[in-house]
Amino acid sequence: MNKKLIVVAVVLGLSAIAYFGFFSKHAADSTTTIYGNVDIREATLAFRTGGRVAEVKVDEGALVKKGDVLATLDTEPLKNSLQSAAANLAALTARNAMIHTGYRQEDIEQAKARVMVAEAALANAEKQFSRQSALVTEQATTQHVLDDVRSARDQASAQLKVAQQQALEMQRGYRKEEIAESDAQLAQARANLASAQLAVRDAVLVAPSDGIVLTRVIELGSMVQAGSAAFNVSLTKPVWVRAYVPEPQLGLFPAGAHVTLLSDSRPGKPYHGVVGFVSPTAEFTPKSVETTDLRTSLVYRIRVVVDDADVQLRQGMPVTIRSTQ
Repeated sequence: MNKKLIVVAVVLGLSAIAYFGFFSKHAADSTTTIYGNVDIREATLAFRTGGRVAEVKVDEGALVKKGDVLATLDTEPLKNSLQSAAANLAALTARNAMIHTGYRQEDIEQAKARVMVAEAALANAEKQFSRQSALVTEQATTQHVLDDVRSARDQASAQLKVAQQQALEMQRGYRKEEIAESDAQLAQARANLASAQLAVRDAVLVAPSDGIVLTRVIELGSMVQAGSAAFNVSLTKPVWVRAYVPEPQLGLFPAGAHVTLLSDSRPGKPYHGVVGFVSPTAEFTPKSVETTDLRTSLVYRIRVVVDDADVQLRQGMPVTIRSTQ
């Protein structure tokens, strides 16, 4: 009888040890395991300039690398605009240099010569006027002739003032307002040339990151407007997992913590990642992804960057996240 009691006690003891070991293990696992969903970014790509589609190099489902050319526009009209902008810049550059340098010495000498000619003309007109004035006094000519001579003298005087003013302006050089205007026109021409160069470069649409082409909107030969969608691309790098951590487990998933991620599509082959972001504020668990009990729980959103992601991780896929601490 005593032997039976001893056997029963041993069996109960072993059962208790196994029971508590099993549940303590699962309890420990439950405190280091959370659940989330794959969050892959998508980008809508568009030309920054408008034009006719000259070439389409990829189609839906194509794998692209960062910098790959996806499509190009006809650059002929853009190059014409570029040449026009370059010619306009060259003309304004030459004019700006002339304005900053001032008038040539030859031009100044010519202006001085015109002053001398105007002075001689005025002197001759003064003599004619004096002569005709004396003749009118002696009644040897008419008043009409004297009026014509006076008008000629006045015109010669005005022309001399104009010539003197022009010579003075040439000696002083261009006004500061004219120089400022020329500088502004030159700056505008340079900006126009830069815009034309950028338009030529923007005629080539490249992939901003590694990804998969989801949709193609443009067709060969079609006209596109600046900013209109051309492709939708799913970016494969980086791949994130968005998860929600209850406050008691928050210490197990700090920023920088290494974790493993399991998916149903690759059982027994975990992915590896690093917690890249932990929200500073609590929120209610999204109703679309959690159970009824957890919907009313306050949690903290985290983002895990997957280090070894592959094509099997797809948008929205559920994953199990375990802390390696």
